Amino acid sequence: MARYIGQRLILLLVTLWLISTVTFVLMHSIPGDPFSSEKKLPEQTLRALEAKYNLDKPLPQQYVLYMKNLATGDLGISIKTPSRSVNEILSAGFPVSARLGLQAIVIASFAGVIMGMIAAIRQNRPTDYILMVVAVLGLSVPNFVLGPLMQKYLGLEWEIFPIASWGDGFGSEFQYTVLPSIALSFLPLALVTRLMRSSMLDVLGQDYIRTARAKGLPPLKVFSRHTLRNAIIPVVTILGPITINILTGSFVIEKIFSIPGIGKYFVDSISNRDYSVIMGVTIFYSALLVMMNFVVDLLYGLIDPRIKLGAKEGN
Repeated sequence: MARYIGQRLILLLVTLWLISTVTFVLMHSIPGDPFSSEKKLPEQTLRALEAKYNLDKPLPQQYVLYMKNLATGDLGISIKTPSRSVNEILSAGFPVSARLGLQAIVIASFAGVIMGMIAAIRQNRPTDYILMVVAVLGLSVPNFVLGPLMQKYLGLEWEIFPIASWGDGFGSEFQYTVLPSIALSFLPLALVTRLMRSSMLDVLGQDYIRTARAKGLPPLKVFSRHTLRNAIIPVVTILGPITINILTGSFVIEKIFSIPGIGKYFVDSISNRDYSVIMGVTIFYSALLVMMNFVVDLLYGLIDPRIKLGAKEGN
């Protein structure tokens, strides 16, 4: 187990280094620089700004400086808002984005698992068809379309929830998170529902389920110890990518609902060519992705007793 964790951590660090390198190369491959649009600035001022952000140095030297700062956790200073560092921007925006993401993950996971189980148990019945229609809609309608639709009907016409913005306290903030959380959760909810349904149908047809029933085990025990535990493994497999998909999907949703999360800063940084923010947010979310995949790998051993982490083949 310890050897496996060590190997995965080394692979995690190598992956982050590759992502950081590719991001750096891609950003500096784009023609121009963050100050190319500042035509009114004198040439001397532009040169001073480039020197301040090390943009006047050769690319290899810029890369070395960037990796040194990255190794210490320093993501640099925002070029367009020099009064704030990228670390400060992430510290201010990520808790908001994480709150939306957590609520969306809870909705998608619990509702998706329950809907998938019901659809499997009620296979080829009206309930199954209705739930599958909902799942197809979730896969077909993007969140940037669903968000404005909910704003129109649930916000403007029916006045159930606020259209946009953010509250000034924990109690007042919750109502502002409902619509964006639902919009973020719709696609992953559909994925979990379809995956859980197909996994449940596969497990219900296995011989060990028939054997458990033939032994006279109570239906609830068969369901909890054998059916659900094995059927939910594929769902756990995609929890990592789903989590990151929800967080990165919040970029557009946060813009639509005027929520002060990382998405707002990231979208603005792209239009402003703010290298530091773009690379910082990209690396930050990449780190979250590889960490979630690492956690999911560890969860395999806890959920499925057939999987022994670090065990050699043939043992």
